[in-house]
Amino acid sequence: MSNKTLAILSYITIIGWLVAYFNCKDQKTKSDVVTYHLEQGLGFFIVSIVLNIALSVITSLIPSLYFINLIGILLLIIWIIGIVNAANEEKKPLLLIGKMFEGKFGFLHQ
Repeated sequence: MSNKTLAILSYITIIGWLVAYFNCKDQKTKSDVVTYHLEQGLGFFIVSIVLNIALSVITSLIPSLYFINLIGILLLIIWIIGIVNAANEEKKPLLLIGKMFEGKFGFLHQ
């Protein structure tokens, strides 16, 4: 697979992330772009899972706050931005959350 495909795949579900990770790991020369988007993709998955669990708990305890589930639309926008950056092979952090995960996953650089 090409580096562009692996970078895009790192945002498409956790299974896509795993496929991109193992393909990148097997390459003799690792692409900085793919590694960067693997970091961003994993960070996005972690944030989205934690946020969805927190929102589910909040809305189950206080049903009148159902409108905060619209934060999911923001997650969709962030996800699309990540895919577009990967398709353009740019190393731009994700909106709002990307800087938190730059260089945080050391196992991706080995």
